[in-house]
Amino acid sequence: MIDKKSIEHIAKLARLQITEKEATEFSQQIEKILHNFQKIEQIDTTGVEPMITPTEIETYWREDKVVRNYTAEEIIANAPEHAGNLFKVPPVV
Repeated sequence: MIDKKSIEHIAKLARLQITEKEATEFSQQIEKILHNFQKIEQIDTTGVEPMITPTEIETYWREDKVVRNYTAEEIIANAPEHAGNLFKVPPVV
């Protein structure tokens, strides 16, 4: 059970400021969520195989090919400033 005190403790750890009213609301909401998980837990899944994904996914493989559309000189030509084949940018502190 998640009580109001636990919610306030979690909020403090997360450095969140919540009101008494919010703590009470969150406690009730989490209680409902946990109740729903308890319902799901009671479902009989005997004979149901685990799934990796909810839909069947076919693997698509393609051959990797290196394609050079532009030369380094063509790419660097668009840069406002460059040093060799490198873009010059303002220093970041």
